[in-house]
Amino acid sequence: MIKAEFFVQLIGAAFFLILNIYLAKQGFSDPEIANFISYRFLAVMLLAFPLGFYIKGKPLKPFFILGSLGVPTVAIALVLAIHYGLYHYLPALFILWGVVFTLFQVSSLPYVMRNTSVANQSHAISLNYATHSFGTILSGIMIFGFGQFMREMDEGVILLFIATLGFFGVYYLLKMKVDVVVPVKKGLQWTSYDWGLLLKAIVPTIIIAIGAGLTIPFINLFFFHNFQIDSKGFAVIGGVASILVAFLALLVPNVKNKLGFKKGITYTQTTAVLALIALATTEFFASYWWALPVAVLCFWVRTPLMNMAAPMTSELTMNYVGKKNQEMLSAIMAAIWSGSWFFSSQIFRYLKAEGLPYAYIFYITAGLYGFGVFMYYLLVLDYERRK
Repeated sequence: MIKAEFFVQLIGAAFFLILNIYLAKQGFSDPEIANFISYRFLAVMLLAFPLGFYIKGKPLKPFFILGSLGVPTVAIALVLAIHYGLYHYLPALFILWGVVFTLFQVSSLPYVMRNTSVANQSHAISLNYATHSFGTILSGIMIFGFGQFMREMDEGVILLFIATLGFFGVYYLLKMKVDVVVPVKKGLQWTSYDWGLLLKAIVPTIIIAIGAGLTIPFINLFFFHNFQIDSKGFAVIGGVASILVAFLALLVPNVKNKLGFKKGITYTQTTAVLALIALATTEFFASYWWALPVAVLCFWVRTPLMNMAAPMTSELTMNYVGKKNQEMLSAIMAAIWSGSWFFSSQIFRYLKAEGLPYAYIFYITAGLYGFGVFMYYLLVLDYERRK
């Protein structure tokens, strides 16, 4: 499953790195790009919650296969629609792209929780998160290589190539033999979930996800407009960040064992928030030679540390709600991230249309992050008390 997920994340990472830049070069404004991106998150928001109900008590392999086939197929269709000027199809394709991503995204963490022992749980969750980093590293290398040695290839051709590679994930899914299913009673088991626990577990994520949606999907545009960093350059910046993310993600079990959830989550996320504030401030000094190096350095600090907390918060919340609530929690989390990113993308679209600098938008994110970190701190205290 992890190997198959790597190929799905390879496509997602490549599109994260350069799709916005490709759209900008095709003449789309920042508000228009934000509007297109929001459609993907809208699809996940609407599908994730009912999917969480549906997958409980069912084998997850079929959902993985549909996702592994659908993600590269829709990605190819998306690039071709942009290339040939079929812009009226873009909202539907972004929605469909969100749907096929959701099939994999919602199912992966429940699969890990079902099929790993408690002793291996931290390592499995960390490896699951690290697939995005490894996908970003490889896609960043390929994007930089094409941009450096085959300059006649534009971003669209590069994205088509990487999307085609994504079909290799199906091969690994066909070899997947283990798929534990926990039987449940038939019918809609709304009352079988502990909604009070679920609500407490998701509040910090809602706050942080809203802030993240204002920044993460558009960070490449921040570098593109303020420092004229093209797709090749941002592929290198994003690739290095992902190397750091992958390295620190694999250290998460050790960090958690030494510091615990309280210090491990709080320290890493607080440092990341401070780095984001410094990153945003460089926009006001973009004309100075040192602004770009400082912005890149802050990005390299913020990204791995914020991502380092994700496996710990996932393990914390999964154990906090208990086994019978884990599929639902995974679905709700996917719906929250995508739903908040949908609304955040629309807010970003409005703010940029009003001419607000990126720095002020990133400051809003930092404020929301800080509040979310405090809520995680309270959740850890409650978890330790309940334990």
